[in-house]
Amino acid sequence: MTFTPSATAVGGSLVGSALLGLLPLALFFVLLGVFKMKTHWCSLICLVAAILVAVFGFKMPVGLSIMSGLQGAAFGLIPILYIVIMAVWLYNLTEASGRSEDVRAVFSTVGKGDMRVQALLIGFCFCGLLEGLAGFGAPVAIATAMLFALGAPPIRAAVAVMVGNALSVGFGAIAIPMTTVAAQGGQDPTLVGGTAGRIAPILVVFVPFLMLAILDGRRGLKQTWPAALTAGVTMALFQFIGSNFISYELTAVIASLLSFAAVVVLMRFWTPTAAEGMSTQTPAEKLSGGRVTLGLLPYWLVVIVFGIAKLGGAIPDWLSSTDIKIHWPGLYGQLLDATGKVNEQAVFNFSWLSSPGTMLLITGLIVSLVYGLASSGGRYPFSFGRGISTLGHTIVNLRLTILTIMAIMALAYVMNFSGQTMAIGTWMAGAGATFAFLSPILGWIGTAVTGSATSTGALFGGMQYAAANTLHIDPNLLLAVNEVGGGIGKIVSPQNLAIAASAIDKPGSEPELLKKAAPWSVGLVVVLGLITLLASQGALSFVIAG
Repeated sequence: MTFTPSATAVGGSLVGSALLGLLPLALFFVLLGVFKMKTHWCSLICLVAAILVAVFGFKMPVGLSIMSGLQGAAFGLIPILYIVIMAVWLYNLTEASGRSEDVRAVFSTVGKGDMRVQALLIGFCFCGLLEGLAGFGAPVAIATAMLFALGAPPIRAAVAVMVGNALSVGFGAIAIPMTTVAAQGGQDPTLVGGTAGRIAPILVVFVPFLMLAILDGRRGLKQTWPAALTAGVTMALFQFIGSNFISYELTAVIASLLSFAAVVVLMRFWTPTAAEGMSTQTPAEKLSGGRVTLGLLPYWLVVIVFGIAKLGGAIPDWLSSTDIKIHWPGLYGQLLDATGKVNEQAVFNFSWLSSPGTMLLITGLIVSLVYGLASSGGRYPFSFGRGISTLGHTIVNLRLTILTIMAIMALAYVMNFSGQTMAIGTWMAGAGATFAFLSPILGWIGTAVTGSATSTGALFGGMQYAAANTLHIDPNLLLAVNEVGGGIGKIVSPQNLAIAASAIDKPGSEPELLKKAAPWSVGLVVVLGLITLLASQGALSFVIAG
């Protein structure tokens, strides 16, 4: 038995099919936003709803709908969760070893005691680096807590970090959001990531200035603008270079590291004007070069490992040759695309050795070994075994995240393969050229509600692709801005607000944080919508990779 999805499966009506297809998504947002249900329960309930809609509304055979969900769950596990777990573990190694203390001292020393420069180093550069490696709320929590510990005004510090982190979110956790949305749209992730890496820099160059305005108003801009200009221009430049010419997975890592390095160089020749209430004490103890190197070991080592594995030569080709393509049982050959051909998306690519997760695993093992051998004079005792146990604790702590992502990916695959997202996208494309403006706003809404740009890519990737095809817009553009907009939406996500409120030890401050942060988030996504609209009309065609 074969199945061909149709955008008019429900009574021959596009509108009826689209509205019924929207039911699982609407239910997801209602359960999460109105009833405050835990995300993993929302995902599981809406997965069941999507299967029921697929079977009874879109006439998809029960077996095919279940197998679609299983393939989605498998994709959620490998590569998505494999990367997420290893990335979070790599960060946790610095915490478990105690070397995060030296990392914080590095920022204080480099910033010459100026809290505003430290805010750029921590809330923009370091937070972007953590986002590139781990994501999923950890970067905002860590960076906000560090700024709060340095004495920054709590509410302003939290808002500045949330804004500073936003445009790295799409490239978070080794660019998992880009990989996910590209998979849902059936596009090459290097082109989706490359397009995002041409659009995000247009906005990111201004973000450090916004952070200074949030933290210290006009005075902050006047006294520390050279640091903002250096950080913003460098981040923008290397987001573009990293995503288009090096590795889209490493975009946030490379851009953040080099932005940090550029500010370090600036601070050797320039000292900001002291401002009342905006200075901190630099560490009394001078760190040795060895402690600095070891503290930052996970971050520079991961770039080297990825560079060897990704940048040309025989190694990347050999790693890719180990991928195992699996014709998903019970689905491949029976699932057809809209043209009646065998749907090649029913092939699962088991990329075990070439996966970014494996690169992170190798890095983590090396870091565990080095930390076990070098204790910096007994100050940071550690062992290789403790590094492995930290991995176990990481997996346990992420258990609900694991369940949630697998369920959301299963939901996305059922909706895509049954024709639900095709119906929704075709219907929404009826807005014509206006849809290009709305496209990033759709991603913004998705992350604002779910708290995850990865989830937003899984939910809306197929829809964006369907709309792009109908409107004859390059799909890479809409898929990319779905994730860039999603990152901006994370600023006002309830989960993000709760994380920031906890980091500044002010539970219940979420409404105040939302009031302060919302205007920045809305302003950025409106500008992004205008950029997308112009690009879709050919005025800014250079932002589309390929």
